[in-house]
Amino acid sequence: MEFNIALLRGDGIGPEIVDSAVEVLKKTADKFGHKFNFTPYLIGGSAIDATGECLPEETVKGCLASDSVLLGAVGGPKWDSQPPSNRPEKALLGIRAALGLFTNLRPAKLYSALKDASPLRSDIASNGFDIMIVRELTGGIYFGERGRRQGEHGEEAYDTECYSKMEIERIAKVAFETAMKRNKKVISIDKSNVLESSRLWRETVHEIGKNYPEVELSDMLVDNAAMQIVKDPAQFDVIVTSNMFGDILSDEASQITGSIGMLPSASLGSTKRGMYEPIHGSAPDIAGQNKSNPIATILSASMMLRYSFDLQKEADAIDAAVDKFLEQGFRTADLAGNTDVKPLSTTEVTEKIIELL
Repeated sequence: MEFNIALLRGDGIGPEIVDSAVEVLKKTADKFGHKFNFTPYLIGGSAIDATGECLPEETVKGCLASDSVLLGAVGGPKWDSQPPSNRPEKALLGIRAALGLFTNLRPAKLYSALKDASPLRSDIASNGFDIMIVRELTGGIYFGERGRRQGEHGEEAYDTECYSKMEIERIAKVAFETAMKRNKKVISIDKSNVLESSRLWRETVHEIGKNYPEVELSDMLVDNAAMQIVKDPAQFDVIVTSNMFGDILSDEASQITGSIGMLPSASLGSTKRGMYEPIHGSAPDIAGQNKSNPIATILSASMMLRYSFDLQKEADAIDAAVDKFLEQGFRTADLAGNTDVKPLSTTEVTEKIIELL
């Protein structure tokens, strides 16, 4: 099979980690008899430097013409002086909207080999966890009406949280379909004791839940969820929540896995085409030093094979190679910590995973 993949290397360590994932995908293609065509496009700070725009039209057109998109990371202090409408991070919102991506899948898994790296107490970490956070991506407070005005006490700023029933229905369906392929348990997270948007969220999720009688559905307030993720993460299977709550909780969940450098994500819409990226940032402080952890990006490529290309065996093979990498004691700089293990460079990690693949 042949697939066209748009590469958005971005800024900071983005080019390094995307190139690592590309090498793993090439090996996978050779192993299973596929062909992946890679076409690079500019996004973020690198696009500003080259074109003056954080998201050039050529990039949007190229991504729309591809079968899927692999993204590194964008941003850095170099572009802090850019106006809000042209900040590198603005490009992410723009490309998600252009591709019609309304779902963000963020797995948070504690690998057995990394239990000692987790900040969780040992008795909690020993239980392990494998959480899939289904985050709504194109609605809510990040996209609501905003502005500044003069109020009774001087200047005020406001951001509006707004969700339509349709937006909630479609993200809820993704959550329940995802749960059907896992442990058939969904926890919907909101703030319905305070927010009207959360009350509509809860009502609508329960309406959709009636179509999935095999799935156990429960609700949890977001403040309680923040506590429960560190108190008993094993209780979670699939979490479905709003844009802002999902942004915050997925970052929290990432920290209890041992390293944010291990966590991939998938942004999906109504077509098979998706955008796949690690959840970490561009880490400009270590860019170009060959010590970034490429595993989250490699696992993002695995998610691309699984969710966009329906190549399950191929995705399983990449995941298994990462498992073996960790089980055999290999570590990246962020995972080695204060241990006596010598961390592998970005290049060495990539070569080892390809060898295990």
